[in-house]
Amino acid sequence: MTFNLPIALTWTRVAAIPLLVAVFYLPGSWLNQFDKNLIGTILFVAAAITDWLDGFLARRLGQESAFGEFLDPVADKLIVAAALLVLLNMDRVQVWVALVIIGREITISALREWMAQIGASKNVAVNLIGKLKTTAQLIAIPFLLLNDTLFTWLNCAQVGTWLIWVAAFLTLWSMFYYLKKALPQLMKEP
Repeated sequence: MTFNLPIALTWTRVAAIPLLVAVFYLPGSWLNQFDKNLIGTILFVAAAITDWLDGFLARRLGQESAFGEFLDPVADKLIVAAALLVLLNMDRVQVWVALVIIGREITISALREWMAQIGASKNVAVNLIGKLKTTAQLIAIPFLLLNDTLFTWLNCAQVGTWLIWVAAFLTLWSMFYYLKKALPQLMKEP
């Protein structure tokens, strides 16, 4: 296994997951709800930035690796799933949204694994819809984690809810897109 700066950033994102979850379960005598929301939001935004930064650095420094290509999307899916479960527990996101997003991630990950095994992974390579889905999630979740009003007029809970619904729609769209791309291979299987 190669260890370099991009992979270290990806591992940092993985390490942030238990911190993100734990901060919301600290006793109220340690942190009030606003502080929990703010710290959780900062942790998630920092993790989202490392998602972009690790890929940029890997390409820029010529440190791309098979392990990095494997770990990066796993880290992304884990932190999004963890944040959604925290938000679900705090009643800031609907069950159907969490199920759609997490279910899609499991489905497409399994599909990509199978397509790689039969040598057809290019059929389900990341595309624009998948990138838009990820962007919508990575913007919506911090708004939902913060759950406050910014600049005296921006209702983070409402904006986050609208954006997570957009993310859920894009999630379904991207899932159907990938399944359609894989359908010819699926039809070949006995």
